[in-house]
Amino acid sequence: MVEHATAIYSNRRRYIGGSDARIIMGDDETALIRLWREKRGEVEPEDLSGNLIAQLGLATEALNRHWYERNSGQTVECVQHRLFHPVLCWMGATLDGIVGGSGAVFEAKFMLPWSFSEEAAAEKHMAQVQHNMWVTNARAAVLSIITGGGKWVEVKIAADSLYQRLLLTAEKKFWRCVQSGEPPHLINAEPPRPRIEAIRIVDMSSSNSWAEFAALFRNTRTAFSRPRAGKERAQKPDPGGCQGGHWAWRARKALEIRRGDIRSVG
Repeated sequence: MVEHATAIYSNRRRYIGGSDARIIMGDDETALIRLWREKRGEVEPEDLSGNLIAQLGLATEALNRHWYERNSGQTVECVQHRLFHPVLCWMGATLDGIVGGSGAVFEAKFMLPWSFSEEAAAEKHMAQVQHNMWVTNARAAVLSIITGGGKWVEVKIAADSLYQRLLLTAEKKFWRCVQSGEPPHLINAEPPRPRIEAIRIVDMSSSNSWAEFAALFRNTRTAFSRPRAGKERAQKPDPGGCQGGHWAWRARKALEIRRGDIRSVG
């Protein structure tokens, strides 16, 4: 087992992977210098066996993949498949998987629920997924996230050619530093912000409070609509003139459940 781990580490020293890209494009100079020393063989890789969050990510990866397949109807292939860029031999990736059919890069993540948001998750892992998309020539990636609060979230990220060019430049500079022995410096590049859906559908059939509010809305909707309809009649005359005696009123969509937690107030 020790020999196998040593062989894996020795192999990872020869290329830049997706998790390395996150450090190279990050804002932690100490982590950047440590990564540089690891690639040069001056220090051993950080021991994550005592890191609970890292171990939870490993322990839930198979469940995460299964949950994504169950909820999306897609299959995940090429699990833990390692490959390299066809031209840049120092650029590689070890994938959590590839979504069958679409070819999107699949990334399984575990995150804590404190102040969790899709935007923050996408920003945190942007360099990694853009790196892996560049290596695989994929046009999209999927973050499948399980949080410690018992939630599952899917975030879709499109390939960003501008950011990937910046990422490639930063990785080339870092790799030259590995070969020359010159310490690297932070890039301080802001990752692109993905488009997150503003509306989320939530099943509230098991909530008694929601059922009470729904019944209240149904019983009072007619009374609420009458003065509103009269106001719209006064403001918008019928195209056919007053002689027609016909007034149209179209109710707006009643409810929209937007992103965020829905808490019981009953």
